[in-house]
Amino acid sequence: MAFSRAASWLALILPIALLGGALISEYVFGLYPCEMCMWQRWPHLAAIILALGALALRKHKIAKFIVIDAALAILISGLIGGFHAGVEYGWWDGITACASTVPAGGDMLESIMNAPLVRCDVAPWSLMGISLAGFNFLLSVGGAMLILGLIAKGWKEARHG
Repeated sequence: MAFSRAASWLALILPIALLGGALISEYVFGLYPCEMCMWQRWPHLAAIILALGALALRKHKIAKFIVIDAALAILISGLIGGFHAGVEYGWWDGITACASTVPAGGDMLESIMNAPLVRCDVAPWSLMGISLAGFNFLLSVGGAMLILGLIAKGWKEARHG
């Protein structure tokens, strides 16, 4: 059963780390998210909730299926990140809308007029040519495949063990 425990913990830690990194980049380093960046966050939040549920129900058979759902949520975030990275790299067209951050309180019109405009087709940061969306693609798709592989290995061991 160590495989399912490892898969459950990975399904929790990976989206926490990626979502935490996104929030730190926004609130500490001022890298405001565009609309597609926000789309990538929701599946990670769902994966965190699912992984917590799987860990809470770890003694029940349904926990494995909840971990699979968490892995699929992580995979969805990664695929959105892959699409977003392709838009940033100019491989294909993206959405036409952009997002801005409007703080709560104060003069709403002034806040809107002074809010930074964030384009989805421009990477605000990259490392070795890989944008944040690109890293989300690589880490989320790889992590989801690892989680699913751990679950598959556990099922195979349970059948033959």
